[in-house]
Formats: sequence, structure tokens, C-alpha cells
Amino acid sequence: MVEQVEYQESQIAQFYDEKSVFITGATGFMGKVLVEKLLRSTNVKKLYLLIRPKRGVQAKVRIQELMSSNIFDKLKESSPDVVSRVEAIEGDITAPNFGINADDERKLIDEVNVVFHSAATVRFDEALTKAVNLNVVAVFTIMEICKKMKNLEALVQVSTAYCNPQLKHINEEIYSVNGDPQGIIDMCKRMDESLLNSPKITKQIIGNKPNTYTFTKALGESALVLAGGSLPIVVVRPSIVVPTWREPLPGWLDNLNGITGNIAAFGKGVMRTCWVKRDKFVDLIPCDIPINLAIAVAWKTATQPSNSIPVYNCTSGSTNPLSWGQLEKTMMSAIRKYPFEGVFRYPSGGFNEYETLNKIAQFTRESVPAYLLDTAAWMVGKQPKMMRIVQKMHKAELASAFFATNDWKWSTENKEKLNMELTSADKKVFNIDMKSLNWSDFFEDYVKGTRQYVLKEDLATVNVARKHSNNMFWIQTFLKAFMFIVLAKLLVYLF
Repeated sequence: MVEQVEYQESQIAQFYDEKSVFITGATGFMGKVLVEKLLRSTNVKKLYLLIRPKRGVQAKVRIQELMSSNIFDKLKESSPDVVSRVEAIEGDITAPNFGINADDERKLIDEVNVVFHSAATVRFDEALTKAVNLNVVAVFTIMEICKKMKNLEALVQVSTAYCNPQLKHINEEIYSVNGDPQGIIDMCKRMDESLLNSPKITKQIIGNKPNTYTFTKALGESALVLAGGSLPIVVVRPSIVVPTWREPLPGWLDNLNGITGNIAAFGKGVMRTCWVKRDKFVDLIPCDIPINLAIAVAWKTATQPSNSIPVYNCTSGSTNPLSWGQLEKTMMSAIRKYPFEGVFRYPSGGFNEYETLNKIAQFTRESVPAYLLDTAAWMVGKQPKMMRIVQKMHKAELASAFFATNDWKWSTENKEKLNMELTSADKKVFNIDMKSLNWSDFFEDYVKGTRQYVLKEDLATVNVARKHSNNMFWIQTFLKAFMFIVLAKLLVYLF
């Protein structure tokens, strides 16, 4: 819990006193950080979490699984009864009215004050019809549910800073040029799904967007304007969300999405190249920043209503810029300082600025070694797996190449203005300013977090892993020298 003195001076913490909150996407990465933060830093009365039953496991059991995550360990030590403030609402965002039963819906209608809608698909290559259902239809559904709520004070829509990538400078506004969300939904209902999801037709529909993710997230924002009516809506747009910076644990994360996958692949010695423009800027935002911002903007929306839908770009480029070239250096340095267990090869290689050369390097330095290793595994009766891993890695790299070879600028006036309005206690408890973040230190926590929380490798094994990694370095050096000598002798023999 927040310290008593800070609580007494925190307008945001006090706003959530005895409030009931409804959250979608609570089992996702950002959702878990949001749940933990609200429980730890506010006296929120109840958190209602929309939970989809999974493989026959009831929603209440999934709540217990959620709360067993290590992100909640510190909180449960200080407040053992914290689980009593969390309640599952069984449902599915793809179902009409989210599939919520009548009794649960009555609870939401009578009790909820604040809604955070963060459920979405974040896959860049998601099938169009599925992306529309998850990222557009669900926005209409959450608004219909909110319109029934008797005491609603804020609806926070978690969008993305990349929903308008056709622009090079993106303002804090909902653009009206992204198409008709209801028209797209109707089209998906009428037309053959396999036709719409074919690469050719999908490309024609999404137009100047690079993928279905950015296309449908933009449509989701347009849906807010189209059907929001008098709802107290506010939009938070985070850029590339990476592990937590400070709270509740430095470097906490729970997935291999995005850059985390690159860290794991380079760290394990599987990845040797990646198509990137080093002089372009990558916009990373530690997860605790947009979560604190979402909590803060709900307070501001409730206490200072607006006639329009406020938008908050949550990005780092304007205050703490990082180029892909800088990322490469800090990432590789951290990987070598905190090596992973059982590396395939010594971590080396890096970014490649030329697409054709990158493809050649992918084949010679990643696919060929993976094929040889799988062949050896097959010969001794083991299950081949390296080619499957490399193919999956190449698919993910292709999907993200657009973002690694371009950059954007975002206006952040609303976010900066909000930060100036916060009391000193709120700035401390709900920090949204990352000017003081040191990227080298952050990437060390990032690598350690990937190692500890995703790969499940104990930090106590770092020294052993470093010894193994160094051994792999000398083995590779010897093999390179041996091949060079053999090639030199062959050339002498031939010429």
C-alpha cells in the first residue's frame, strides 16, 4: 500500500477510495501491471476483471492463477487479504455483451465507477476478421455496457501510438481519415472470411496501414467518436511497451513479444542479424509509465470533464530519445554481462541496414546452422526443433520490419500538462515522467527480467552461464580460424 503521508497528499489515490473498477485484458502484460498498481497504491473497493474461462478452467480459478504471478508477491506479503478485493466476471470480448451473465451485469451497472478497456490482439499479422472482432467490435461493446452504468466517471481506452503510422508527426487527437468502423464490421459479417483474410484483399482493405493491428486500433478510436455519445472517454496511446522501469519490480515482464524476443534470440545465440535502420529512433515505453498515466487520466477525466475525447500519447522520443543503433549497443552489452543459460552460440552479430544482405545473413548464419543442428538431432533420435524456432523468428522479424526501418514524432502536450498538474506526492506515486531513465541501466534490468521472469532462469546461475558463454566464444574463434586456414590452403592449392 502507498505510504500514509503520500496517500494523504495524493489526489489520485484518494479519488479511487471506495471506487469499483472494471478491467478488460487483465490477464495480459499491461493488465497485470494495472491490477497490481491499483491494489498497491489505492484503496480501491473492488476490481472486477473480465476473465475468459480457459480449457474448462473456471474464471475464479483463473483469478487465482493471475494472482499467483510473481508480480503480486510483494503485494501479497504486505496485504495478505488483497485477493478479496478482486472478483472475476466471466466473459469473452468476442461475444455479444462480452457474454456476461445477468447477475454480473447488474453488479457492473450498479457499482462500477471507472472502466479500463485494454483487451485487444497485439499480433501484427492477425487475420483481418479476427482483428476487427477483437479491436473494433469489442470497443462498441464496451461502450454499450458503459452506457448502462449508473455511476460511471471514466472510460479509459488503451490504444497504441502506432495507430496512424501513415503520418510522420502524430498529434494527440483522433483522426477522422481512418475509415468507417461500422462499415468494416458489416463487411466482415457479409463477406466470406477466407476471402477477406487473404493477403491480397486484406492489403486492399487496410490501405496505407502496414498491418491489421494498426488498422483496427485506428478503427477502434474512430468507434469512440462514432458511438461514444456523452460517455466520459479518454484515450491512452503507449508506444512499444517494454518491461517495468521501477515498479513493482524492475524489469518485470511475462512474454517474448517484440524486442524481448530479439533479446532472447540474440542472447541464446540463435539470432545473428536483424534488418534495422540504426539512425532511426525506436520509441520504447516502460510498462509502469502508461499504467500510471491510465490511472491518472481516469482521475482527471472524472474530476475535470471534457466535451471532447482527450488523447494522451505515451511515448519516450520527445523526452528520452533512443536510436536503434544505441539500442543495439546497450542490448548486446547487457546480454554479455548477464548471459543466458545453455546458449546455442556465443552472442554476437547485430543489426543489418540492408534488406538483401540481411536475408543472406539470415540464411547463412541462422537457417543453415539450425538445419545442421536439426539433422544431427534427427540422426541421434532426438526431436528436431531449431528450424521451427528460426522460421518463427524470421516471421516475427518480417512483421516488425516496418517499425524498425521507420520512425515517427508524437506530440505529448497533454501528457506533459497533466504531469505539471500533479502534486509532488502524485508525481512520486503515479510517475509518468521518464526523463531520468538511463537506457543502459534499463537494458540491464530488461535482460535480467527476460532471463528471470520469461525464461525462468535463476540469476544465481549467471556466473556458470558466463563461463559456458565464454567457452562457446573460444570454440567459435577456433572454428573460424580453422576454416580460414583450410580455405587459405585450398586457394593456394588451386592458384
